[in-house]
Amino acid sequence: MKIIEVNDYQQMSQVAAEYILKKVTDNPAIHLGLATGGTPSEMYKNLIEDHKQNGTSYEHVTTFNLDEYIGVSGENPNSYRYYMDNHLFNHINIDKRKTHIPLGNTTDSQAECNRYEQLINENGIDLQVLGIGQNGHIGFNEPGTSFSSKTHVVTLAPSTIQANARFFKTIEEVPTKAITMGISTIMKSKEILLLVSGESKKDAVNKLINGEIDEKFPASVLKNHPYVTIIADKAAVSGMKTTC
Repeated sequence: MKIIEVNDYQQMSQVAAEYILKKVTDNPAIHLGLATGGTPSEMYKNLIEDHKQNGTSYEHVTTFNLDEYIGVSGENPNSYRYYMDNHLFNHINIDKRKTHIPLGNTTDSQAECNRYEQLINENGIDLQVLGIGQNGHIGFNEPGTSFSSKTHVVTLAPSTIQANARFFKTIEEVPTKAITMGISTIMKSKEILLLVSGESKKDAVNKLINGEIDEKFPASVLKNHPYVTIIADKAAVSGMKTTC
């Protein structure tokens, strides 16, 4: 694992955007794995700004998102399809047909999991962007998820529901289930970029760096991946006992 320590969230977002921009410039047909939520939102703003100022092209880029809520259509403002369209895709020259996100409002969630897993296997992911939950979840793979898991339906942990409640009017509106890439699916990515910001993540970062590899802490599996880069701000690494 390589750790890039930055001062704050803004710098993390800028460095992450520059990291992705270099990858896209080097490989215009790159396959990117993308994430949603608060952590990558400013990174996406930086990518949009670069596209406007410098014309970086995404014409041949293919994307795969980590997850989607079950029971939520892509037109719903709380869906991850809506998030990605509004935070990135609508503002760059990407072919929407090449932007892949699990279908949350399908009538057969298991069939959708199988379809999405096959799609990823057929195409591959060159660089997967991840965040990390306070309980160590990556994607929506909660503690106890098998490291051999493929794309699957997950029941969200109470802590994850609580963390996502800020995006909804009430906590009762937060979906309790989602489709997520499995841990083995994520680990097949050629490279992984983990973004971490804030003091609330410092215990998770410390456990990731200094703890054991254990399914009780899903992110620990990243230690088994040969190419992981962590971009973390000072607050997020403040709990680390050692550095690597």
